[in-house]
Amino acid sequence: MNSSTEKRMKPAGYRRLACIAILAVASCLGAWGETGDVVLLSPDGALSITFRTRETKLEYEVSYRNRLLLEPSALGLELQRNHVLGEAVEIANSSFSEGKDEYKLITGRTGAVSEAYKSVTLEVIERAGSKRRMYMEARAYNDAVAFRYLVPEQASLTEYRLKSEKTEFRVVKDANCYALVLPNFKSGYESEYHKVPISGLANQGGVPSKYLVGLPLLIDVAGVGWMAITEAHLENNASMYLCNTTGSWTGHRFDAVIAPSPTDPEIAVVGKLPHQTPWRVIMVASDPARFIENNIITSLNPECRMEDTSWITAGKSAWDWWNGSLDRDGKKAYTTENMKYYVDFAAESGFEFMTIDAGWSGEDITHCRDNVNVPEVVAYAKSKGIKVFIWLYARFVWNRMDEAFPLYEQWGVAGMKIDFVERDDQAAIDFYYGVAEKAAKHHLMVDFHGATKGWGIQRTWPNVVGYEGILGMEGSKAGYRDNPENRLVIPFTRMITGLVDYTPGGFDNVTRDDFEARMDGRPMVMGTRAHHLAAYVVYESPYQMVSDWPEAYRGDPSFRFIKDVPAAVWDSTKVLNGYPGEYITIVRKKGDDWYLGAMTNWTERTYELPLDFLETGSYTAEIYADAPDSGRYPKKIVIRKEKVKAGGRMKVQLASAGGLAVHFKKN
Repeated sequence: MNSSTEKRMKPAGYRRLACIAILAVASCLGAWGETGDVVLLSPDGALSITFRTRETKLEYEVSYRNRLLLEPSALGLELQRNHVLGEAVEIANSSFSEGKDEYKLITGRTGAVSEAYKSVTLEVIERAGSKRRMYMEARAYNDAVAFRYLVPEQASLTEYRLKSEKTEFRVVKDANCYALVLPNFKSGYESEYHKVPISGLANQGGVPSKYLVGLPLLIDVAGVGWMAITEAHLENNASMYLCNTTGSWTGHRFDAVIAPSPTDPEIAVVGKLPHQTPWRVIMVASDPARFIENNIITSLNPECRMEDTSWITAGKSAWDWWNGSLDRDGKKAYTTENMKYYVDFAAESGFEFMTIDAGWSGEDITHCRDNVNVPEVVAYAKSKGIKVFIWLYARFVWNRMDEAFPLYEQWGVAGMKIDFVERDDQAAIDFYYGVAEKAAKHHLMVDFHGATKGWGIQRTWPNVVGYEGILGMEGSKAGYRDNPENRLVIPFTRMITGLVDYTPGGFDNVTRDDFEARMDGRPMVMGTRAHHLAAYVVYESPYQMVSDWPEAYRGDPSFRFIKDVPAAVWDSTKVLNGYPGEYITIVRKKGDDWYLGAMTNWTERTYELPLDFLETGSYTAEIYADAPDSGRYPKKIVIRKEKVKAGGRMKVQLASAGGLAVHFKKN
């Protein structure tokens, strides 16, 4: 049974049957199998993660509906001046338990989480030598499994100095994946997710090759299920990347790669003992749309550390940067008076925020330049009932936050958009946590730009109301990269890890043929008007931009939907259909009302939607739909009202690069 071929031939063989029989006796919590396997089942029994030692090496595997998804994959930590902790070991003990995550979220896809899980903790001890110890902690939910390493204090180890992590993800067969291929560890994660077989990341033209892949990674294992690999709770650690290191045209394995220290590339993480790694998360489902509803990322993070969260508010924001800081006459004007013009627009539109973007400060972030007086704009905004976010360059924040954050609180600033972090090594992750904690002390919300992917910090520090880490609408200013195909990959990849600041709201809607990039004001966007309205429902953000020039919205009846749709403090989220890169339909509930967003790529689509998500009673559906010729004239939109109720059906007709936005008002 040592060959991977034999294991693929017997994904539900005698080992699995023996474990299932034992698990039945053990109340389905988990058990030692007859071969020494430690098996943990999800509450519904469909998903399992199995740990064992084989030839004294620690490994795990994951199965879904009795079919192998990840075949036996290595586990281990390479610590400096030591051999790998995970080789020449035995599983000394295992302890099973079960629990339920029950908590509330200030922002996000749902207001309250209640999800059962089962867990196991393994004690792993080296067979000889200093007999170092570590623990593996694992959880199994109905839609995900997760595990992490815990290294305790012990005589043979005085400090945690991680060189590399030896975690493998051996996918049972070659499969299509959606990979965020990055050039190095200095990145804002603002790139496409490329659809490519796993083996395509190992060998090009017969030549071995290696690509650094950012998380999350979405994988379609045909005949088995969909899988997404990511991580949660990064505190005191560095981010994980993946790399197919096989070099073979048949290779379909990923290895963990931990972001190294920029000052000492030989070391990734340094810490005191005991030390725990981030959770390695493997979401699993038969339909990738389920990942959008998944709450495991926040569930695996610590509880809120703030006593008072009443000052944290979600909302939409007027914003000057994307449209070129145009004034009411259409001229570029980065001035105090023009920022007040955007404040006025926010107040007229019923928004909560106005965002002052880059240009008001230099390296000294405690002083304003002559062009924009932030305290004056903040005071003016307060008189209009509007709160102000300010843009900051991360490098300048790094060493000045102790001085700057109390000053911003004194000015009355509501939040900060901190840009160009572009790192997720241990020092950078410490920066994220340090900013969140210190900002909370001064009643400041935070939106990280030029950032890594989400990992659930918003549960611990709910004043973190956004991350970018996305190829967003700003790409339309520079070229073709922000297009309908990219927009339909985002929900199934980047968005499954939480809050996405895509910055929607483009109203100069054009066809693919008519599109041209415009950097200096009045950018164009590909896709219909309804497509861009739907983005306000599809993309999950509690700090949601309204990006275009205020005059682009005035007098346009379709602007009503942007005014009405809430930012992401949703009571619940349901994905009605969708496929990565192709199309999606999402409904989200707030109070008694529901909001629907449907988007498609360049392909026209027609389908019917059952309205089973609606509660009893009747609703008025305010519908913003593509016109019959919106594919040729993307600004055209049909706005109408219909009476609907649960059990009814709604016909959806999407133009090329089209969309549908609906506000279901409870009567």
